[in-house]
Amino acid sequence: MDLKRIAKDTAKTLTSYLTYQAVRVVMGQLKETDLPRSYWFNEFATREKLQDGEAFIAALMQEQADLALRVMTVRQHLAEEVTEFLPEMVVTGIQQANIEHRKQHLERMTQMSSEELRSGADTDDRDSQSE
Repeated sequence: MDLKRIAKDTAKTLTSYLTYQAVRVVMGQLKETDLPRSYWFNEFATREKLQDGEAFIAALMQEQADLALRVMTVRQHLAEEVTEFLPEMVVTGIQQANIEHRKQHLERMTQMSSEELRSGADTDDRDSQSE
C-alpha cells in the first residue's frame, strides 16, 4: 500500500472538488449580479472538464482570467475554512458508514439464517410426517 500516492491522489481529488464548489459559488453570485455572464460561465463549465480542477482553471484563465482568479480566490477560502474540520469528519464519517454497512450485512445474514432454519424445520417436519 503506497500511502504517499494515496494521499497525493486524495489531495488532488479534494482540490478538484473544492474547485467545483467554488465554481458553484461564483456561478450563484453571477446569477444575482450579471445574468448574461452567468449563462456564459455555465456553458463554459458544462463544456470544460470540471473533474480536473487545475485543467479547468487553466482553460478558464485563457478565456476569462478575471473569472479564473475569482474561482481561485473562492477555492482558497473554502480550503482554508473546510480543511480544518475535514480529517476528523472523514474518519468519523467512514467509521459510522462502516458500522451501518456491517449492521445491515449482519441483519441480512441473520435473516437468511433464520429463514434457512425455518425451511430446514419445515423439511424435517415433512420428512417425519411421511415416515
